[in-house]
Amino acid sequence: ADIVVGEGQALAGPMSFGGPGVGLFATREKFLRQMPGRLCGETTDEDGRRGWVLTLSTREQHIRREKATSNICTNQALCALAATVYLGLHGPRGLSRLAELNLQRAAATRRRIEGLAGLASAFPGPCFNEFAVRSEGPVAGLLAKLEAEGILAGVPLGPDYPELEDCFLVAVTECNLPEELDRLVAGLAATGV
Repeated sequence: ADIVVGEGQALAGPMSFGGPGVGLFATREKFLRQMPGRLCGETTDEDGRRGWVLTLSTREQHIRREKATSNICTNQALCALAATVYLGLHGPRGLSRLAELNLQRAAATRRRIEGLAGLASAFPGPCFNEFAVRSEGPVAGLLAKLEAEGILAGVPLGPDYPELEDCFLVAVTECNLPEELDRLVAGLAATGV
C-alpha cells in the first residue's frame, strides 16, 4: 500500500472518555513531504542521547496558515509525541511482542472465567484484548459487588446492546499484571453468580 492509517490513542494516551485521538499515518518515502499533519522523528542530542522531535516541518506550518498542510493543536502534537516515545521505547519488535502478550493474557483469562460456575463466553470465537462474558445472574449486581472490592471487572453491555443485557465486556492488556488478573478471576468466583 502507498498509504496506511490507524488510531494510536491506546499508545500512551490517557483514558479520557474516548479522546484525544492520535491518528497514525504512514506512507512511502516519496510522498513524505506531501503528508498532512506533523511528523515525529528519532534523533540524537549533542551528547549522543536518543530523543524524539517534530521534524520535516515547513515554516508555513507556523506562519502562513493558508499554505499550511496541518492545523493540529499543541495538545495533539504532545499526544503524538507520547505515542512515538512509547513505540520507540518498545523497539522494532515491541508492538508485536505487546500484541502477543495481550492475546495470550486475554485468552488465558477468558478460559479461566469460562471455568467458573454461572459465567460463559458470549462469543466463542477468537478475541484480542476484549471479550464478552455472559452471566446467569444480574450483571449490574455482579459488577457492583466486585467494584466494592476494588475490582473493575468490566463494562455492562446491556445499556448499549439490549440483546446483551446479561453480558459484560472484559479488557485485558499489557497494563494488567498477572496478579490483577488472578484477583479478577477470584473475585468473579467469590460472587457465586
